[in-house]
Amino acid sequence: VRLQVQNVEKPLYRGTFHCFQSIIKQESALGLYKGIGSPMMGLTFINALVFGVQGNTLRALGKDTPLNQFIAGSAAGAIQCVICCPMELAKTRMQLQGTGQYKLKMKNYKNSLDCLVKIYQKEGLRGINRGMVSTFIRETPSFGFYFLTYDCMTRYLGCEAEDSYVIPKLLFSGGMSGIVSWLSTYPVDVIKSRLQADGVGGVTQYNGILDCVRKSYHEEGWRVFTRGLTSTLLRAFPVNAATFATVTVFLMYMRSEDNLPECEAAPVIHQPSSL
Repeated sequence: VRLQVQNVEKPLYRGTFHCFQSIIKQESALGLYKGIGSPMMGLTFINALVFGVQGNTLRALGKDTPLNQFIAGSAAGAIQCVICCPMELAKTRMQLQGTGQYKLKMKNYKNSLDCLVKIYQKEGLRGINRGMVSTFIRETPSFGFYFLTYDCMTRYLGCEAEDSYVIPKLLFSGGMSGIVSWLSTYPVDVIKSRLQADGVGGVTQYNGILDCVRKSYHEEGWRVFTRGLTSTLLRAFPVNAATFATVTVFLMYMRSEDNLPECEAAPVIHQPSSL
């Protein structure tokens, strides 16, 4: 977030590693965890919603095809925006609070919940949903590629329940899914971060998505749309590897406990929804 929204004329960070070093040096190691309350509150619901909607949509479509995987994933991504947008708004505002300060002289927000409450009191529902359209544009195709890539990877690697290497294969498939997902819509994420950070400090720069795209490109060129990509991909692989592997193994375990006949008949793992 800090790399995505920093002022190009007076940049604080030269890159991912310098940003990491600077935060620890200026704000202590706790500075790396600013805004963690928002994901802690929201990610449980988001993942439950995403995997639930994706699985049910895939079953409703009838056939487990690559196109249906993409459609089911896209539907899940679109629906979870309702939770994702306010969560990321609070996270962004908390992460930008006190940039470069070891001890904050004045806190605008005590925590993520306080941040959302104050935004609501000042701007209403529209303020809470700032960046909703850009979030929707990012998440819908992103989750389509997310589930499609995982399905293709697990099929290609031949993930079978009896395989002694099934866990590493699932981790690798999940990690690659996360990377493809982020690469597919990353420029939109930069715009979303800038829109959600807009107004911090009382100065508003952008009138909307197109205005943000135009001004960002005019001032910084096309490279602005790749700001922070390295740190995002470094995070994406382990996070999504753990997410997909955990969900898949958990469902395998639960369904084997229930002795579902389809588990015995079809040991090949595709999607958590089609086990």
